[in-house]
Amino acid sequence: MNNLLPIVFIGIGATIVMDLWSIVRKPLLGTPAPNYGMVGRWIAHMKHGQFRHNSIAASSRMPAEHILGWIAHYLIGIAFAALLIGIWGESWLHNPTVGPALTIGIGTVIAPFLLMQPAMDAGIAAAKTQHPGSARLQSLITHTVFGLGLYISSWALQLFYPI
Repeated sequence: MNNLLPIVFIGIGATIVMDLWSIVRKPLLGTPAPNYGMVGRWIAHMKHGQFRHNSIAASSRMPAEHILGWIAHYLIGIAFAALLIGIWGESWLHNPTVGPALTIGIGTVIAPFLLMQPAMDAGIAAAKTQHPGSARLQSLITHTVFGLGLYISSWALQLFYPI
C-alpha cells in the first residue's frame, strides 16, 4: 500500500492541531505563538553557508522568510508523521493508538532543543533564553500536543480515507 497520502494527511493534521494550540496558549498562558519567519530566515541563510547565528533575530532578513518558515514547519510535521509510520508500520494506520503518537510527538522536542535553538543562539534546550525552564516546558507541551495531533489526525483519516 502507498502510505504517502496518509502520511501527508496525518502530518498536516497534527501540525494544524499544534498551530491551534499555539493560538489558544496566548490568552491562556500569555505565551506568544512561534515566529516561523525566524525558521525561514535560518534556512534561507543556509544557502549562503551560514548554519549558526549569534542572534537569528539580528541576522539579516531574507526574501520570503515567513513563507519558507511556514512551509518548513509543515514539511517537518509530515516528516515526523513518516517517522511514526516508519517505526510502527502500516498496521498502526489501521488501528492507531495514542502511545506511539505521543512517543513521536514528545520525542520531536529533541529537534528544537539540540538543533534549532543552539543554531539560533538560544543555547541547548533554550539555556541562553531569559526563562529557560518556561521555554522548555512550552516546547514539551507543544510537542506533546503535536503527538496528540498525530493520533487525532490518524483517526480523522479513517473517516475520510478508510485504510
